[in-house]
Amino acid sequence: MATHKLLLLPGDGIGPEVMAEVKKLIAWMNSHGMGTFETEEGLVGGSCYDAHKVSITDATMAKAHAADAVLFGAVGGPKWDSVPYDVRPEAGLLRLRKDLALYANLRPAVTYPALADASALKRELVEGLDIIILRELTGGVYFGEPKTITDLGNGQKRAVDTQVYDTYEIERIGRVAFELARKRKGKVTSMEKRNVMKTGVLWNEVMTQLHQREFKDVTLEHQLADSGGMQLVRNPKQFDVVVTDNLFGDMLSDIAAMLTGSLGMLASASLGDIDPKTKKRKALYEPVHGSAPDIAGKGIANPIAMIASFGMGLRYSFNMGREADMIDKAIAAALAKGLRTADIKSEGCTLVGTTEMGGAIIAEMEKLAA
Repeated sequence: MATHKLLLLPGDGIGPEVMAEVKKLIAWMNSHGMGTFETEEGLVGGSCYDAHKVSITDATMAKAHAADAVLFGAVGGPKWDSVPYDVRPEAGLLRLRKDLALYANLRPAVTYPALADASALKRELVEGLDIIILRELTGGVYFGEPKTITDLGNGQKRAVDTQVYDTYEIERIGRVAFELARKRKGKVTSMEKRNVMKTGVLWNEVMTQLHQREFKDVTLEHQLADSGGMQLVRNPKQFDVVVTDNLFGDMLSDIAAMLTGSLGMLASASLGDIDPKTKKRKALYEPVHGSAPDIAGKGIANPIAMIASFGMGLRYSFNMGREADMIDKAIAAALAKGLRTADIKSEGCTLVGTTEMGGAIIAEMEKLAA
């Protein structure tokens, strides 16, 4: 059986707490013959800054390049608000994405049956929801140059961020979107702001040409990103795969998270190209919820997004779809028993902490494996 090398980067805030539950799951899978996983750990974000005055070291980056996949917790918190911009905790995550060329960010928004009432929307709008927000991750305004703040004098300053996209960047994320849709419901919705942004004009043009050239069997529709955000909360089940740029993807995926009941439920995968020689791809898997410093250390964080992110790793990095499905079923079963962490609690349910929820999911895995 192949050995899979995982680099674990727990990070800051609740990151180490939710990562601890994944480590237990990995150990359980190893002991039950479900793959052979070798793990290494490293520092990233504020914890790395405290130790090394950078948000990620070159040594940890080398480990990330050598790993088959990276599992990432969360970074940041008020403690590091005053550190220099280029070594802020988030810079570690941005470097991982950039240096590993992880341009495709997949964020599923799935409503588990037991949580249909936990959404901010009515049950009928979210029950059975299963969509993917696909965000371009290494271009756009987060990386474009120039990126400056200039002192103009007389108490005035000017800030500049640059939105830049080349044809190839749009084509490769578009190709991922169409290929995903082929395995799902066969529909891609491309979102941009072509009415006011030149990058939106190019995005629309490239997506249309790629569709006509290679993916006529998939339905393609275009929406302006602001209208798309409105439609996500009005009628989310109209979508299948939504593909958009870095900035809009950041915002739209957080909107989609609330459809599922909590940010604590949203997993993500960041993928690079498949290496033609090794047939492997660089990949990083992380929950979307962030470091949540206000609840860090209290043992109440929801580990489901972190566990589901590992499940995405099984699916996209290791071709272990059956085991990924088991994790999804185990999460659904634990929720169906009425177990809830504080972020998804509801009337008549049993409130549990991080460790209890993680343990309950492994207990359901035991039953499924029997």
